[in-house]
Amino acid sequence: MSRHKTRVLVIDDSAVVRQMFSKILDADPDIEVVGSACDPYVAREKIVELQPDVVTLDIEMPRM
Repeated sequence: MSRHKTRVLVIDDSAVVRQMFSKILDADPDIEVVGSACDPYVAREKIVELQPDVVTLDIEMPRM
């Protein structure tokens, strides 16, 4: 029986942080990183497109 993986979207203006979070989260077999975004406007589009279960969000970003 296959289990549902938690779909995560990583949102941060730092490419290093996005990569680090994605790598850490990908190590968990119950988590699938479905994408990332560098600002809130791109994030809004990706949330609609990818339908993640969870988002990680940097609350201090440009354009926020």
